[in-house]
Amino acid sequence: MSELQHSVKGVDHVAYPTFDPAATVKFYRDVLGFPVVHSICAAGWGPEKHPDFIHFFFDIGNNDRLAFFYYFGLEPFEGGPQGDSYSRFAEDVPIFFIRSRHLAIHVDSDDDLMEYRRRLDHSAWPVEMQIQHETIESIYTHDPNGYMIEITRALRPVTPQEDLDANLTIDALVDVVSGPEPSMAALLTRKAELITERAAAWQQQQESKEMATR
Repeated sequence: MSELQHSVKGVDHVAYPTFDPAATVKFYRDVLGFPVVHSICAAGWGPEKHPDFIHFFFDIGNNDRLAFFYYFGLEPFEGGPQGDSYSRFAEDVPIFFIRSRHLAIHVDSDDDLMEYRRRLDHSAWPVEMQIQHETIESIYTHDPNGYMIEITRALRPVTPQEDLDANLTIDALVDVVSGPEPSMAALLTRKAELITERAAAWQQQQESKEMATR
């Protein structure tokens, strides 16, 4: 578990390229309701052969923004039949790998989630999946650029015990992938070893906290 402090306050913006700005605006502004909050008209920027471009931003709540670049005169690149405007993959690349790169944004309630489902299902980009997994429920679709978008809501709060478990899991993962033949079985074995190694220290910390509250 990292003890380093940080002063980061969240996401300023995430940015993607688009070859279809009109459909992108329709999807994010007119279907999902994310207002356009900023744009940059960049003429003559950058090194030689850098085309003029528009950089435009949508407000996705909590002072976070989703942004796109549209480059004038730039045509889509050749590639495989799968993927999105940024990355094109060959037919033999597993779809689960391609979909692992996605943007997830969250709402507060089931009513909010279902309202976004309604908007999407009445658009050209209907919901493709609705799944409950672990502590969240999510709906998924692809935007006009082929980027997978997830809208999610919490089913319950994440507990401190789950945070502790997450750190154990990641420490075990780092150890396992640094060695030969990483696997889930090797990760679970290493995780059990770490629990045993750290149990005494945890117990001592817990006892100290209990004494401090008396």
